[in-house]
Amino acid sequence: MTWRRTTSGDGAFSSLFRDDSEKDAESWWFLPYDQLNLAFFEGKESYGIILIESEEQGKRRPYHKQKLSFLLSNLRHFALEVQSENIPVLHFTTTVQYDEALNGILQEIGTINMFKPAERELRMTLKPLVDEGRINVHEHPGWLTPQEWFTSTVGTEPPFRMDRFYRNVRKKTGWLMEDDAPYGGKFSHDGDNRHPWKGEHTPPPAPVYEVDSIDQEVLSLVNTLYAEHPGDARLDHLPTSALDHEQALDFTTSILEHFGHYEDAMSKQSRGLFHSRLASSMNLHRIMPQHVVNLVLAADIPLNSKEGFLRQMIWREYVHHIHEITDGFRTIDVKKTKPKSRQANWTSTPSSDEESHPNHLNQTRSLPMAYWGEKSGLDCLDWAVESVMDEAWTHHIPRLMVLSNLAQLLDIEPRELTDWFHAGFVDAFDWVVEPNVLGMGTFSLGDAMMTKPYISGTPYIKKMGDFCSSCQFHPTKTCPISSMYWAYFERHKASFKGNHRLAMTLRTLEKRDPEKKRKDAETFAWVSTTLADGRSLHQQTRL
Repeated sequence: MTWRRTTSGDGAFSSLFRDDSEKDAESWWFLPYDQLNLAFFEGKESYGIILIESEEQGKRRPYHKQKLSFLLSNLRHFALEVQSENIPVLHFTTTVQYDEALNGILQEIGTINMFKPAERELRMTLKPLVDEGRINVHEHPGWLTPQEWFTSTVGTEPPFRMDRFYRNVRKKTGWLMEDDAPYGGKFSHDGDNRHPWKGEHTPPPAPVYEVDSIDQEVLSLVNTLYAEHPGDARLDHLPTSALDHEQALDFTTSILEHFGHYEDAMSKQSRGLFHSRLASSMNLHRIMPQHVVNLVLAADIPLNSKEGFLRQMIWREYVHHIHEITDGFRTIDVKKTKPKSRQANWTSTPSSDEESHPNHLNQTRSLPMAYWGEKSGLDCLDWAVESVMDEAWTHHIPRLMVLSNLAQLLDIEPRELTDWFHAGFVDAFDWVVEPNVLGMGTFSLGDAMMTKPYISGTPYIKKMGDFCSSCQFHPTKTCPISSMYWAYFERHKASFKGNHRLAMTLRTLEKRDPEKKRKDAETFAWVSTTLADGRSLHQQTRL
């Protein structure tokens, strides 16, 4: 048998787990790893919950050990919390995928129920059982907005634009609205949220959580089953129990006042600055998104912080709708290519993939090992990667303007970069990571989601971060990033012809001295070749 039912035993988890029976409930519901909240069952009675740990799912990608530990420990803590509410739970472990395990479980229990999975990948895995009528699917109650709010303002075909959806949500919910007018006279306060942090308003230290016996047992399991995966297994910085998630909410209240002002700032002195780190809790639904919205709306904080945080919450809804409506970008007409690897270059053995994936600029280079922790010699990149390797997390600006930006400038294959984000970040699931990386971080969808690529040279990184002062490269004299920026536009200028958002950039490029263009191309070749070879950049070795 490839699946095993958990019974009371002598392990940290099993010694606390009650032996419930399939006869203890009138209806049984399979809850995936990202639906861990009893709020899903509001108004329902006499139900039981089925939870499954799939070893094969954990090996589907080179998932960061902390991500696996976080998911498994939350699932086990949730199982015990549910039983403490006198709700029966059946917990299974399996070496195979969810569909095969559920197929055996269904033979014992009969038809079961399930809320619609957020992840397309899981929907596809379970589709045969759903099509056979053996699993009844119900609407997912964890989203803030129905799909109709999206389609009525944005439509079902690209180009997709956030602003129309954002305004519609604000109006329909009344969030930060007075009648039909937004508080402060405008919908967006982005202009007030782009300040660098210079050491003022000391950020609170990131929360530290108690590592209990269940956490320890999970960490040992992950180190055994997933020994070859990247990162170190640790949970002292991630919430796993209900009390931990309450602590995470308390931390959020401590950062809200200054969140907006420094939303786009980066600093080596504080990885998180004034960011909440709540995405991982919300994406498992250990904390319901509506709870977070209520907390922010009720907080006595500046309007730019309140609106900025609310905008992030609505962006989360926006990318979910896009991913679902386009079937993970499979139904829209964008340029696609087949990636060389689906393991983000972690292993030398490429995984097969017959699907083509969005690649508007035909970028085909493999992800360098600098993204897995080898030193690149660029302080900004090495700092951001170190954060991912150490915590499976960075906030959204290093993700966009360092990790994705430099990958774009290096012409990294977009699917490889997306797979790296998916594997490396604790809060990454297909519905959120694919729109954010394929659509925003790499411009692989063309203008389907964004009007222009999110890239920059050295000035932005210098302005919004403090990496340049400790980097071996001088920001205006020797840093290669600005030359790579111009080389990027030279290589791809045909793809941007007619883009009014880039008209000034392309005019500047056209006037750029030919000798500078030649040096730009040399810089790109030097950086990309050096990193592809697994070597670190050093100014004295430059071609």
